[in-house]
Amino acid sequence: MLKKERQEFILREINLHNKVLTSDLCEAINVSEDTIRRDLSELSETGDIIKVHGGALSKSFHVSFQTNGVYSHDNKKMIAQKAVRLIRDGMFILTTGGTTILELAKALPQHLRATFFTGSLPAAMEYIQHPNIEVIFIGDRISKNSKITVGGDAITKIKQINADICFLGINAIDAEHGLTDNDWDVVQVKKAMIQSSKKVVALTIAEKINTQQKLKIGDLDLLDIMITESDPGDKIFDAYREKGVEIL
Repeated sequence: MLKKERQEFILREINLHNKVLTSDLCEAINVSEDTIRRDLSELSETGDIIKVHGGALSKSFHVSFQTNGVYSHDNKKMIAQKAVRLIRDGMFILTTGGTTILELAKALPQHLRATFFTGSLPAAMEYIQHPNIEVIFIGDRISKNSKITVGGDAITKIKQINADICFLGINAIDAEHGLTDNDWDVVQVKKAMIQSSKKVVALTIAEKINTQQKLKIGDLDLLDIMITESDPGDKIFDAYREKGVEIL
């Protein structure tokens, strides 16, 4: 694989999954750690990624609360428009973090009256701009990587909620391996949110379909609905429908 192809692959992986490990990139591309470190350094110097110890973070995910440079922004806006159709007045709603959840927050109709629970700083800042919704922030230690609260206190508080619906930002999803992520603390928060909700809705761009990360959140039977920007009738979703997931 040429250097340009390598770096394009690295950028796509980082933008899809928000964070990558050097060791995982070495395995995926079959090159040395020194090669990957040089690539990450170059991509960091050009401002395309944020280089951290052991890997890199997505620049688009960490650009404060702006949408400039957000990966697949138009598709995420489309997903958000589909998602808001599921929300009704009076609902109690749990949401995770991520750029697609931010688009959902921005797409909420002005007349909506509902209660939103979140541990995501960017999402909370967006929700409080809404004139009619109540926002309850789930406090605890803040993860610098994901910009959400994580830890035992957050999980305990989530377990006290009986939400009508949970909108789940997805890192990776696969028909066989289910929902997976690359952050242990975030996995625990997502598990708690799923358990505390009557209906679970995954929001994901289609590029994350049939991808897998190292840490498992759970099997597909935890999901009720999956929303992407793609045509719900696409054959790529057949295996998910067979597992009982509704596709929007």
